[in-house]
Amino acid sequence: MTEEHHQPSISPVIIHLLKGILFRNQQPQLWNDLLELQSQVLDYVKVVGLNLEIDDVEGYAWLTQTSPGEDEKEPLPRLIARRPLSYPISLLCVLLRKKMAEADSSGAETRVIVSREELVNTMLVFMPEKSNEAQIAASINATINKVVELGFLRKLKNDVENLEIQRIIIALVDADWTADFSEKLRIYQQYAKSTD
Repeated sequence: MTEEHHQPSISPVIIHLLKGILFRNQQPQLWNDLLELQSQVLDYVKVVGLNLEIDDVEGYAWLTQTSPGEDEKEPLPRLIARRPLSYPISLLCVLLRKKMAEADSSGAETRVIVSREELVNTMLVFMPEKSNEAQIAASINATINKVVELGFLRKLKNDVENLEIQRIIIALVDADWTADFSEKLRIYQQYAKSTD
């Protein structure tokens, strides 16, 4: 009896990438298919104005919109919509990025796990003071859920309290973005204090 060889197919890889980020540790077979079909996937997505980004060290891949070339008379319409992130989502992303940087500099494990309670408490410091702390905590939990949907946090199996920070946050929240947001945050905090 011979061992059946897995024949990679481009369609599942493309569909997964169009839906969002492909993580090696969550979809090992699709990841291997992507690596085997990388040039075909790149050719395919290029036709619709997308680019394939792969971080083989960290183990994730995603699609980005290509910038229109100078020779293009009419650029392609955007396939991947740009959505401005709300203040709470931007804040949480910066806090997660800083947490990841701290873990990396301390030489800790590559996986960074945080509790919902820890995230809520960290974010409360930056939120405008209101009398209803339960309402603010519920709002922060909604923000956490949105960041899970965006792919920057991952729920752990059989553990509702803890979340894993996804390493793709390093690529999407770079040092310049963090510095720019930190400056806006400082101004926002001054404004929040002056309106008390």
